Amino acid sequence: MSGRQTAQSGKIAVVGDRELVVGYRLLGVEDAYIVGKDDAQKVLMDLFNSNKYGLIIVGSEVRKVLSMTSKDKLESSIIPLVVFMPSIGSQESEESLSILAKRVLGVDLKVNA
Repeated sequence: MSGRQTAQSGKIAVVGDRELVVGYRLLGVEDAYIVGKDDAQKVLMDLFNSNKYGLIIVGSEVRKVLSMTSKDKLESSIIPLVVFMPSIGSQESEESLSILAKRVLGVDLKVNA
């Protein structure tokens, strides 16, 4: 098994715009990085490949500048789990719990209306 599959870390990292990062810093997340379009992919992939984190929270604006290969790699990862958060004031909807469960656990949650 690779180190990525066996790594067990409770550390959290956040990558995104100022508002997202400052919010998580106020909550006590130390590894929070404000990035721009030019350095977003490099910072995020460096964190992802470091094997130091169990969860990486990424702003939706960062998702927009990622290559398709990087998006696929991040979205299929379980360790670390990468979650994309919508920006404040964004019209994008956040990833629903059922979509996240399907992506991460392979479980399809059915909601009865």
